[in-house]
Formats: sequence, structure tokens, C-alpha cells
Amino acid sequence: MSQDDGLELARARYGLFAVLASNLAIAGVAVVGVWRLDGDKAVIVGVLTAAFTAVSSMTTAYLGIKAISNTARSIALGERHERTAAAPEPAPAASGAPGSAPAPRAP
Repeated sequence: MSQDDGLELARARYGLFAVLASNLAIAGVAVVGVWRLDGDKAVIVGVLTAAFTAVSSMTTAYLGIKAISNTARSIALGERHERTAAAPEPAPAASGAPGSAPAPRAP
């Protein structure tokens, strides 16, 4: 494992930890809010809707950013490998005598 892979693994771990911790905090606040409202159904629905929206948007944002980051990283690594690869092989020499017509292509 290279140093870049270790850094990427640490970023993924701590990013996921931050998202999970914030989602748990949002859920905790929603549960306490619902518990303290003592049955006012309209307000409870509002609190739960806001909590669900916050959790889903936080998780979706993290996963979207992580997917884009992984895609960009793989493209960058692919380009680096292409640049460091050996030069392309030369085209094969044409068969036949010099000046002869090329062979017809098969349909």
C-alpha cells in the first residue's frame, strides 16, 4: 500500500465517521424533539420530515462527493500510467513489393 492509498483510506474512514456522527446527532435531536412535543402530530411530522431531509441530504452529498473523487483519482492514475508506459509499437511493414497496390479489404 502506498502513502497515497493510506491517505485516501484515512480520508474515507474519517469522512464516513463524520457523516455517521452527524446523522446520529440529527436523529437524536429529532427523537428528543418528538418526545418533548407530547403528541402534537402536525409538529411531530414537521420535525421528522426535517430530520429525514437532513440525514438523506448529508448522506447523499458524502456519497456523491466520494464517487466523484474516486472517479477523478482513477482517471488521473490511468493517465499517469499511460504516460509512463513504453512507447507504442511501430506499425508493421507493408507486405509486397515496393510500389505495388495495397491488398483489397474484406467486406
